[in-house]
Amino acid sequence: MRTFFPGIPAAVRTRLPLPLYLSPVAAGFPSPAEDYVDKRLDLNELLVRNPAATFFVRAQGDSMRDAGIATDDLLVVDRAAQPRNGSIVVAALDGELTVKRLCRKNGRLFLVPDNPDYAPLEVPPEASLTVWGVVTYVIHKAG
Repeated sequence: MRTFFPGIPAAVRTRLPLPLYLSPVAAGFPSPAEDYVDKRLDLNELLVRNPAATFFVRAQGDSMRDAGIATDDLLVVDRAAQPRNGSIVVAALDGELTVKRLCRKNGRLFLVPDNPDYAPLEVPPEASLTVWGVVTYVIHKAG
């Protein structure tokens, strides 16, 4: 079966080290900012473990909202990571792409949304399921 996935490969990237401040930012009461930088941080180094096996893809819909994934979020997906029971994966089920939690229960396989408004999708033995990779990070715009 030939498959096509329009993700953005991680290997096509530009190094852009940005400052990483030594002092963390308080999420409660504000504290004075530090005047120095600990080191330079390249987000590719932080987010991409396997550059040749990693791609980025935008999420669409609200079926994974309780996992913190919303429309237009950028998913970092690692094809080399081994999917485990409970992993969030990008998969093609009978040619339809989806992001869901992979769950095996009593010998049955399911793609489970993280939103109670959606029902789990059981993957019957005759179905064509291709796991494209494991979602390792979710990047979304604040606000």
